[in-house]
Amino acid sequence: MQRGSDELFSSCISNGPYIMSSGAANGNDSKKFKGDIRSPGIPSRVIHVRKLPNDINESEVISLGLPFGKVTNLLMLKGKNQAFLEMNTEESAQTMVSYYSSVTPVIRNHPVFMQYSNHKELKTDNSPNQVRAQAALQAVNAVQTGSMSLSSVDGGSGTQSPVLRVIVENLFYPVTLDVLHQIFSKFGTVLKIITFTKNNQFQALVQYADAMTAQHAKLSLDGQNIYNACCTLRISFSKLTSLNVKYNNDKSRDYTRPDLPTGDSQPSLDPQAMAATAFTAPGIISANPYAGAHGFPPTFAIQQAAGLSLPGVPAGALASLGVPGAAAAAAAAAAAAGRLGLSGLGAGGHSVLLVSNLNPESVTPQCLFILFGVYGDVMRVKILFNKKENALVQMADGTQAQLAMSHLNGQKLHGRVLRITLSKHTTVQLPREGHEDQGLTKDYSSSPLHRFKKPGSKNYSNIFPPSSTLHLSNIPPSVGEDDLKELFRSSGATVKGFKFFQKDHKMALIQMSSVEEAIESLIEFHNHNLGENHHLRVSFSKSTI
Repeated sequence: MQRGSDELFSSCISNGPYIMSSGAANGNDSKKFKGDIRSPGIPSRVIHVRKLPNDINESEVISLGLPFGKVTNLLMLKGKNQAFLEMNTEESAQTMVSYYSSVTPVIRNHPVFMQYSNHKELKTDNSPNQVRAQAALQAVNAVQTGSMSLSSVDGGSGTQSPVLRVIVENLFYPVTLDVLHQIFSKFGTVLKIITFTKNNQFQALVQYADAMTAQHAKLSLDGQNIYNACCTLRISFSKLTSLNVKYNNDKSRDYTRPDLPTGDSQPSLDPQAMAATAFTAPGIISANPYAGAHGFPPTFAIQQAAGLSLPGVPAGALASLGVPGAAAAAAAAAAAAGRLGLSGLGAGGHSVLLVSNLNPESVTPQCLFILFGVYGDVMRVKILFNKKENALVQMADGTQAQLAMSHLNGQKLHGRVLRITLSKHTTVQLPREGHEDQGLTKDYSSSPLHRFKKPGSKNYSNIFPPSSTLHLSNIPPSVGEDDLKELFRSSGATVKGFKFFQKDHKMALIQMSSVEEAIESLIEFHNHNLGENHHLRVSFSKSTI
């Protein structure tokens, strides 16, 4: 089942009539149905779930049963904040009830309670709501049986490990150990995490207290995106059954041992803060596994828990996820892709942009390479031979193309407002050998100037919309404020302000008179040789002087 069918879950609001057998003959309408009188605990494969949050959806109730077996039916009593969940066997229902009697399930910060129902099975009719609910159940169960067989749940041990191996694909925004901890803590206490880069991919090992919790987390999180349109989780069971963590730092953490050294020059982590993170994190990130609207992958909504700061998570990392007060621009990568609502375009999606309304007198492939290179790695640029105000720009992947389009469409370059759309072309063709096209097509696939070649590069967290203030870095000690102002004025631009960073004179902010001037200055002076083998690096800043 593709994640696109997630939209089933958000649409199957079931208030249609259900008919329940075995003592529910008069309960053929969910509005009349009173709910179970507390039963003394005679096992049944129908489970009565109580105290659900008001805005609960079917998918969240289904996900309670998923780790224990196949969910075969569902009745929601939304007005009563209750639901009935039917499992395929009495054994799986028993495993579920006994597991949740020791670990209270929490949905959106609400503790939820469950017990056996008096009813032995649920029966449904063919009303449209029911048909959709059935489709949702089938879809969930297809995912479940596709990923693992749970017919023999034996407390969750078996061959499955409490350690999960996590690969983060399409790493468009750096994912920190703390962000992983927030997400995985939603499903149970995380004991240890180790992060590393292997085969150019950011990976992590996450250890829970038991295999059942790991299994639940895997089912709910595998294939989900941390941020809109990027940072996709691929999760499998690790062959390891326990992790050996030597140091507590930004690469590895043992939450059961706050006393471990950091292993390098980093300041030691505050043990109190660590203990707080280990036991209060569940609920900060509400992972709603299936409620993706319109078939786009859901993101994790982060609600700020009252007064709980998230140690080690940069304020910006939570910005695009709607955390009040965080710097709104910091996760620009995620925000931009999300604003467009085109989350499904991953690495394979439309990576070629059609740029129109260019100024044919002054635009070159190199100038487009530098400008679009602020938002991704530009592979090829072609200015169209017959219509020189149009160009094709091929980015490394679809997410980068989305990002460049969202930030640059409507900006002015050389007096013209840029118009950018996704091209129907999947690649930019190079001219055949011997066919010269006046240098209008350039291949930049092996350029040393790509900003995002390294996974997790800090450039990912410094992606901002075009602004009149530019961030300069890699300035050699011999170059002063006047030299840089003079350089930027040499192209005819007006410099309105300049400031070196206090702690680090290799970096500075320079303010131009307009966004258009800043765009042209960035194109002109990014990679400018300042001598002493220092090439100036220029990007847009979120700050002003």
